Amino acid sequence: WKIPVTSFGSWFYAQARLSFAQCSRKGDTRIMDLNDSTSLAELMASYQPSDTGYRVPKDGWRICLAHEFKEKRTPLQAKNVSLSDIVKHIGLGLRYLKWWYKKTQVEKKAPFIDMFRALPLRQIYGAPLGGIGGGTITRGWKGEFCRWQLNPGMYHYKTVIADQFTVCLRRDSRTIYQQVLSTEHPHTMQGWNWGYCGEYAFYHALYPRAWSVYHLPGQNVTLTCRQVSPVIPHDYKDSSLPVAVFVWDIENKNDYALDVSIMFTMVNGSGHKDDKSGGHWNEPFNLEKEGESVSGVLLHHCTPVNPYTLCLAARKQSDREISYQTAFSPEGTCSALWSDLINNGRLDSPKGPSPPTQKGEKVAAALAVGCSVAAQGHNCVEFSLVWDMPKMTFGSREKEHMRRYTRYYGTNGDAGPSLSHYALTHYKDWEKSIEEWQRPILEDSALPSWYKSALFNELYFVVDGGTVWVELPEDCDVSGGLRPQEGGLPAQPPIIKEYGRFAYLEGQEYRMYNTYDVHFYASFALIMLWPKLALSLQYDIAGSVVQHDPTERMNLMTGRCSAVKTQNVVPHDIGDPDDEPWTRANAYQIYDTADWKDLNLKFVLQVYRDYHLTQDTQYLQDMWPICQAVMEAELKFDKDGDGLIENSGYADQTYDGWTVTGPSAYCGGLWIASVCVMCKMAQLLKRDSVYERYRDILERGSAAFDKLLWNGKYYNYDSSGRSLSNSIMSDQCAGYWFLRASGLGNGELQPFPKEKIRSALKSVFDFNVMSFGGGQMGAVNGMRPEGVPDRSSIQSDEVWVGVVYGLAATMIHEVSTEEGLHTAEGCYRTVWERAGMAFQTPEAYCEKGIYRSLGYMRPLSIWAMQLALDKTGQSYRPRQPSNSLDTVAQ
Repeated sequence: WKIPVTSFGSWFYAQARLSFAQCSRKGDTRIMDLNDSTSLAELMASYQPSDTGYRVPKDGWRICLAHEFKEKRTPLQAKNVSLSDIVKHIGLGLRYLKWWYKKTQVEKKAPFIDMFRALPLRQIYGAPLGGIGGGTITRGWKGEFCRWQLNPGMYHYKTVIADQFTVCLRRDSRTIYQQVLSTEHPHTMQGWNWGYCGEYAFYHALYPRAWSVYHLPGQNVTLTCRQVSPVIPHDYKDSSLPVAVFVWDIENKNDYALDVSIMFTMVNGSGHKDDKSGGHWNEPFNLEKEGESVSGVLLHHCTPVNPYTLCLAARKQSDREISYQTAFSPEGTCSALWSDLINNGRLDSPKGPSPPTQKGEKVAAALAVGCSVAAQGHNCVEFSLVWDMPKMTFGSREKEHMRRYTRYYGTNGDAGPSLSHYALTHYKDWEKSIEEWQRPILEDSALPSWYKSALFNELYFVVDGGTVWVELPEDCDVSGGLRPQEGGLPAQPPIIKEYGRFAYLEGQEYRMYNTYDVHFYASFALIMLWPKLALSLQYDIAGSVVQHDPTERMNLMTGRCSAVKTQNVVPHDIGDPDDEPWTRANAYQIYDTADWKDLNLKFVLQVYRDYHLTQDTQYLQDMWPICQAVMEAELKFDKDGDGLIENSGYADQTYDGWTVTGPSAYCGGLWIASVCVMCKMAQLLKRDSVYERYRDILERGSAAFDKLLWNGKYYNYDSSGRSLSNSIMSDQCAGYWFLRASGLGNGELQPFPKEKIRSALKSVFDFNVMSFGGGQMGAVNGMRPEGVPDRSSIQSDEVWVGVVYGLAATMIHEVSTEEGLHTAEGCYRTVWERAGMAFQTPEAYCEKGIYRSLGYMRPLSIWAMQLALDKTGQSYRPRQPSNSLDTVAQ
């Protein structure tokens, strides 16, 4: 989107980029060389050939299949917590243990956060497959199928060894080479040729596509597998499809022709125990329409809850031969299938379905596509993979939900052939759209390569965040019962009715949908790329605001009971996938979040930011009464009437392990920014009396904020007067960040003095960034003015990746592109290149050895950096709605 930029701003932007480009030439030791390829070279150090594959892009995350990460991190455990923290939280620990036992052993449910079963780090993951909200299957960078999210929001981490691609080379009707394209040496399926040498292959990811390049030793043949998923900005149809395409480009560098077959094998299931529950069966299929024909195998996974069908398919072409094996056992040696392929490069292709499996039995299927490749020539073969689970239920089993793609493919569970046909005949259009979207950024020579990789690859979480995208049922009322004439919403807002309901988890380990204090950061990716989904989510949150759930439950931190949901308060989340999201909100049970200080403010800030970027005035009009309600509720936290809210002496905001007392930099800044936004919205909607009221609060609150928190260099963490109240918080300018992202913070509504913001950001850069981890690990949350991390809590000495990306965006907006990029680069290098956390970016890591909560929502905030960098923004501006502010005012 276009951000209004003054002439000075344009000059500063250009100078910052010039400064950044000159930095390397001048040898400035404070800033890493942003085009430094040392880390990338280390990831590729084991790669032997010079072959770079078939049309593999320059930018992205690249790693040799033989690479071993030297850094081995472990999840946060009790032994990593200080004795004082353990003593402080012993009550929480005892209450949690009792609650956890009841949840897991009595109710047989998964806890929303499992403190006893943190995910160990597996340095294996690559780009996930599929579109948005239809479930995901993740392929590792070594080619394995290893992370499954088919049941909504519930992850299953299992590498299914039989899910593989195999190549067969034949010359003069004789097989000369046959190899599973896997570096594994499994104990099963020993009739196959395993143990491909990883030194001859590399993986390259630029989400939503990825490339696996295999040089076949001694064969003078290179295979490039291109993985394509339909994740396309501003597309609300194809982006919902549960499908991926694998395009295998074959380069024959010999002086003789070859016949090449690629075989795709897959188990009917995901490696879960229900793979052996019995009743699963496979069948071949052929579908011809619109002059194109596809054929393959359907794998019907017939579980009592959330059954689905996997579909392997290929497109029929005159110079391709498709063959299949409907069913084989993936246990034992599997020699028969291997011999079948090696005999003539094709499979037996029996007719008819396989019998249903018996209990304790697994079944798999295989699909092979063969073609001829001329001497010094090139050819390609294509496969698609579909997983069709049109109807789904969450853990409570109370309601049945229809996934978004059923609008186009029906709810009968028979869409596999049609989805395969569509994918194989349209993936080139998807790629064209993806390339047009990514090209302006990839071709911007002023942007470093690591940033281009980070920007696109971090988007994986939009799809692989336990994401669900469902249709709104005809009888569903999202308004919370309060109608527009009463200050509420329509029962079925048009945007939800047209674009469906969207939800993603706080994290793959922190299982709560649409956790709002975290979505505040991540929301930039949605509003910039799928704005209709961002607005749909906001309508759902707005409807939840007016709801009240008086059910009493115990808060684990205090042991006291409170209502599950208080009226006129933004919920922490919209529910647990193991329960019934949207129906029962606030799965989070550690605190009563009705007393949190940031949730209401983050709603107001997002409403205006979304309006600024979409110019959707109907949305602004609908959200205005909800904004008024949550701000009225928030005013009770201004205990002394000075126009500034106070924190309550516990961790009452997104930093829920870091105590804060009285007026604070974080919540106080969010409050000032929210009051500023209320003034702006009142102006736009011509609500003069409301404007005057909030303008008065803004003037008094800004004065109190400066008086109580400004220390001459930065804003103190809080105003409690404790020994650590003057810690330097990396996130102290979060409110200002949102104002700048919303086109505010200048002119009449300028509540934060520019010189103070710049001084604060300089302090953060000097202390939290450059004085931590050698200046190469991002920004630590809290830093003492004497130059050591604030260790007063388990969160103050962590780096939060999503917070760092937001901080970097603020720096780019206000201080220096160079310093913003350097700050974010530390996180990317740590997560993606040193710690082996690709496609599972955590919420947090410490300077040494520890991480917390793999696969987290907040790092999607990197798109706020792109918003800050893009001074024209034409690429992302959505179409302007026809309604106008004059209509709204009326």
